[in-house]
Amino acid sequence: MPTKNWFMWGLDLFSGLFLIAIGLGVLVLAYMYLADRLQTKQAVRHNYPVIGRFRYFFEKQGEFFRQYFFAQDREELPFNRAERNWVYRAAKNVDRTIAFGSTRTLETPGTLMFMNTAFPTLDTDSVPPSPVTLGPDCRTPYTSTAICHISAMSFGALSRPAITALSHGAAKAGCWLNTGEGGLSEHHLKGNCDLVFQIGTAKYGVRNEQGHLDDDKLRAIAAHEQVKMFEIKLSQGAKPGKGGILPGVKVTAEIAGIRGIPIGQDSISPNGHIEFKTVADILDMVAKVREVTGKPTGIKAVLGDTCWLNDLCDEIAKRGEAAAPDFFTLDSADGGTGAAPQPLMDYVGLPLKESLPLLVDTLSQRGLRQRVKIIASGKLIVPSKVAWALAVGADFVASARGNMFALGCIQAMQCNKDTCPTGVTTHNVKLQQGLDPRDKSVRVASYNHYLHHDLGLIAHACGVNDPRQLQRSHVRIVTDSGLSVSLDKFYAHMDR
Repeated sequence: MPTKNWFMWGLDLFSGLFLIAIGLGVLVLAYMYLADRLQTKQAVRHNYPVIGRFRYFFEKQGEFFRQYFFAQDREELPFNRAERNWVYRAAKNVDRTIAFGSTRTLETPGTLMFMNTAFPTLDTDSVPPSPVTLGPDCRTPYTSTAICHISAMSFGALSRPAITALSHGAAKAGCWLNTGEGGLSEHHLKGNCDLVFQIGTAKYGVRNEQGHLDDDKLRAIAAHEQVKMFEIKLSQGAKPGKGGILPGVKVTAEIAGIRGIPIGQDSISPNGHIEFKTVADILDMVAKVREVTGKPTGIKAVLGDTCWLNDLCDEIAKRGEAAAPDFFTLDSADGGTGAAPQPLMDYVGLPLKESLPLLVDTLSQRGLRQRVKIIASGKLIVPSKVAWALAVGADFVASARGNMFALGCIQAMQCNKDTCPTGVTTHNVKLQQGLDPRDKSVRVASYNHYLHHDLGLIAHACGVNDPRQLQRSHVRIVTDSGLSVSLDKFYAHMDR
């Protein structure tokens, strides 16, 4: 066939396909127009057929556009770009320095500044963080030199490869991993790291048919050498007053088996322990778990009303110091979670900046500060915030979302939808394929290493060789006047 005929034949074919495509496009637009006009659930689509659909598309994509194109380094919430970038660089073990000055404003009320000394300690003067023992009177006390640990994230809220990576990463970093309220899975155990077993209000993994603690199941959990402590969760920062929420789409057969719940149904924990009516009941459960397991046992809560805290101290005074919890994990009202009602997440509870000094001072005034160790949790993902918590009086810091960033989280805000694009909070096997536990465990360990390292930089600049020696006098906070005062003076004048 002559070349010209081939060309004409190809042109005719292309023209035909083009016309077919145009025709199909017209049919699709006609269908969308009719569908939009006939439906009455969405007024924008009904009144503006076809083009109204773009409104919902842009609404869905808005958070991604803000993150990459419009938000400034220090603007975005819940974590800004500067904070996330520090975590990413630490996790990847790349250069963490910046140039040309900080993008952080120093005049905004609430801004923290650490007071450097004329005689900073040198690297040769620095020492490893001092060890802290929890539950010294237990049959099996627990001692840790690490300051920063991995906060509660259950298997269910997080994916199998994510939990596996955290387990191996915690072992490499020498820190503990909190199981979250979803029970103990084989994935928590894979890395052979230290574990804190959390007992939530539903008591997954340690409950009997009536919803109470099962002593035999408690002993079985405690028999794992890796399980070092038990944490009884009263409430968490993202949804104080409501129990855990795991959407049914994330309740796989494996997760349902561990929790003892139906496959594919929402896993909603009670908003409180059925045993708890008074503070005495809390101490009774602490005593029971500690006696059955032989291991340190503490409580976790976000503070709001503080009357119960004073009542708890009164009850401990009656029973004796030995009745006190071995630790108190204090969560912040801006804590994170996979799923929570927005009114609770936005408006209920005290943030850590107010509740931590309140808890520390209350325990100090009641003579319980040395007996009850304090674990601070809530957006403490960078060294400066960890240093602040230690200066205020915390013994340890536990972070969930910082370690999620180390796993590759991009703050897509999809945790509750099983559509996490990085495989961290989804059980979609296809999406999980991008999360290699071997690679991400190294990043988790690296993040925790540099979190401690740069925490040491702040401590050395303040003239102490151990971050645990930081005091409130080492930190100043900007007030409404635009001038700063030391934290010890600031908290002394707080309205309690």
